[in-house]
Amino acid sequence: MSFSRLCLPILFTVLSATLLQAQPLKSSEKKSGNPVFPGWYADPEGVIFGKTYWIYPTYSAPYNQQVFFDAFSSPDLVTWTKHSRILDSTAIKWAKRAMWAPAILEKSGKYYLFFGANDIHDDKKEVGGIGVAIADNPAGPFRDYLGKPLVGQIHNGAQPIDQFVFKDKDGQYYLLYGGWSHCNIARLKDDFTGFLPFPDGTMFREITPKGYVEGPTMFVRNGKYYFMWSEGGWTGPNYSVAYAVANSPFGPFERVGKILQQDPAVATGAGHHSVIQVPGADTWYIVYHRRPLTETDGNHRETCIDQMYFDEQGAIKPVKITVEGVKAQALK
Repeated sequence: MSFSRLCLPILFTVLSATLLQAQPLKSSEKKSGNPVFPGWYADPEGVIFGKTYWIYPTYSAPYNQQVFFDAFSSPDLVTWTKHSRILDSTAIKWAKRAMWAPAILEKSGKYYLFFGANDIHDDKKEVGGIGVAIADNPAGPFRDYLGKPLVGQIHNGAQPIDQFVFKDKDGQYYLLYGGWSHCNIARLKDDFTGFLPFPDGTMFREITPKGYVEGPTMFVRNGKYYFMWSEGGWTGPNYSVAYAVANSPFGPFERVGKILQQDPAVATGAGHHSVIQVPGADTWYIVYHRRPLTETDGNHRETCIDQMYFDEQGAIKPVKITVEGVKAQALK
């Protein structure tokens, strides 16, 4: 056998391997990377509308500059499109500064964006709190829905900030919110113009678990209510996320433990999150902000996504924060 004939199979194998390495990655192998999009953004609200993922974050800047919202959409968690200024303070006449921590839902073809504004500390002297904006499209433009705050007073010691809207299994919508280490839950009217009283006549019920600071969110998995929140100071390295589990949205919620926190080798200040479940699957993502190791400015926060897992007993496993992010996941 000639030398050339002997080498042909080897040459073919080497060329095949080289060509294979040069092929673009399949969609399932692509990673989002963290942060998932550039810029200083915090308090991300992750949600699915149709076959598209959306993230609605706070524009992370000093309060007097934090007067608008951008949104980001993706078909697969990897490629993101920016939608600039879907809402700003020119559309909300009573909002003068510090619009942040949006929450959003779709109902009957309308999109309702809940947000905090003005950072009020004295409801007798200051106008502000939790507002609602409405649009015909998830990318806006949004306009003021009520012309005033939905929650403009301080109830049960909870500053009216960091709102989250939770839809229960029976179709009832609830507003969860609160800073200053207090969390309230309230029953929303069907048109989101106000609240319905609880059987005892109260409008706002406190459900604060031990360790709660701010940033509540809730979801249901296997019939159990998972209540999650942020602990620590938002400007510090030890900002983190903890959770509790109960049989109803009213608790009682006993703190289980932390599941998201800093990794000194990756980033600090990991907190104020939301949760996305892929429809029809037990696939979960945690969308959160964190601070790069190079940054000391409290407002220098970036939005990241990592996968969230449960053990056989339903406990949330500690989340490993990554630089790689998550694999592409298209919606069916």
